Amino acid sequence: MTTLLLGQTLAFTTDPFAIDPEAAVEHHTHGAVLVQDGRIAEVGPADRMRVARPQARVIDHGGHLILPGFVDAHVHYPQTAIIASWGKRLIDWLNTYTFPEEARFRDPAHAEAVAETYLDLALAHGTTAMCSFATIHPESVEAIFGAAARRGIAIWAGKTCMDRNAPDDLRDTAQSAYDDSKRLLARWHGAGRASYVVTPRFSPTSTPDQLSALGALWAEHPDCLMQTHLSEQTDEIAWVQNLFPEARDYLDTYEAHGLLGARGLYGHAIHLTERERDRLAEVGAAVVHCPTSNTFIGSGLFDMALARRMRVGLATDTGGGSSFSMLRTMAAAYEIAQLRGQALHPAQLLWLATEGSARALHAPDIGRLAPGAMADLAVLDLAATPAIAQRHARADTLWEAVFPTIMLGDDRSVAQVYVAGRGMR
Repeated sequence: MTTLLLGQTLAFTTDPFAIDPEAAVEHHTHGAVLVQDGRIAEVGPADRMRVARPQARVIDHGGHLILPGFVDAHVHYPQTAIIASWGKRLIDWLNTYTFPEEARFRDPAHAEAVAETYLDLALAHGTTAMCSFATIHPESVEAIFGAAARRGIAIWAGKTCMDRNAPDDLRDTAQSAYDDSKRLLARWHGAGRASYVVTPRFSPTSTPDQLSALGALWAEHPDCLMQTHLSEQTDEIAWVQNLFPEARDYLDTYEAHGLLGARGLYGHAIHLTERERDRLAEVGAAVVHCPTSNTFIGSGLFDMALARRMRVGLATDTGGGSSFSMLRTMAAAYEIAQLRGQALHPAQLLWLATEGSARALHAPDIGRLAPGAMADLAVLDLAATPAIAQRHARADTLWEAVFPTIMLGDDRSVAQVYVAGRGMR
């Protein structure tokens, strides 16, 4: 099946943090995306492409904006049901809400129901790929991979490993973490659009033996990603210093156990030392900005200057994050950057939510509106609500037209979502 999607198109030609953001974008007011066999075959002016492809099925989205589907680079799908719970500091929040909820995922039926709900909510908000923590239960990993496969979604996920400083029913061991993860990796990594991620929750909940076991597993499978948390809150950092007195800093607790590398994803990364910044950049690792979570739990203000030195992804961090929407996440990223004196251009925000996050995941097949990429797309109505429409009506430029939807949009702004070229709404 060959399909021609019509609408405004916006594609990146390069990283908008590397050059003038407006020079990094190719925009067609009357554009088209040609989809063949689930992939993008061509992007260009609608008039020319309609003439060149007279037999193609045409879906006309009018003045709506066709973008790559959003890529959420750090999420905890098991926390779907506890999103927007009254918050405390990080450790209190984990003990009060997260751990009791995660204990329920020993039940495969519960895990499957939450996985289905989470993916439906993500798709409704225009998110077509994500990287998720599961729980210590293998059933939780099976559930999210199975639900994603039924929708054809690209997903990265892994068993969350913890063998200390967690409730008894949420602890595994160094050996069981290695064994369970290896078995799940063998079953799911590379199966369809699934990718396994080695997943220690964070250093405080893993003994050195467990960190070493997971570092060994990652070394055995270097094409996998590894995800964890880093320097989210100051009291967390003090806790890490107490647990690992020999470590130079928080990052060193990972590096010493084989958990630092180019395919590593380090969530939050707010309170980094200069050595940690230099080391992350040196190895080519990625950090993931989770702005609604950082404000909701009171963690601090991420430094977007890191985007000029290393891979930076953007994420909702469900359920510490307070929204399933990558639009709301972009808005929060803009607000946090403003507080640091860093005015982010709308092009940079869209990049972070699409190709930037895809680069963090080492996933060139997604996050791009370009030939060869998977046809995972989000179609935005830039006047979806009365509040947005009245501002959009006064727009004189592309960015004046787009920015109100970034700041005020939600799932109502998502007119259609395509996964591998298949409409999902």
